[in-house]
Amino acid sequence: MSGGVPPYVRLANEIAAQFAHRSPEDAATVIANHVKATWDPRMKQALITHAESGATDLSPAAVLAARRLQAAR
Repeated sequence: MSGGVPPYVRLANEIAAQFAHRSPEDAATVIANHVKATWDPRMKQALITHAESGATDLSPAAVLAARRLQAAR
């Protein structure tokens, strides 16, 4: 990675954009389910760690999704 946006941030934000018409809480559920079902565990952990660090580059729904993933562990 050469100083750009990490792939897990880009992907989480792209997924969140698909559900922008829903409430952040509802979108977070969909995002968390998708990440849990399809993402590599390392990318999932990177997203959780990034969100926990107070990242400002994640959409609010993606942050909520990361929190839900962490809580489900």
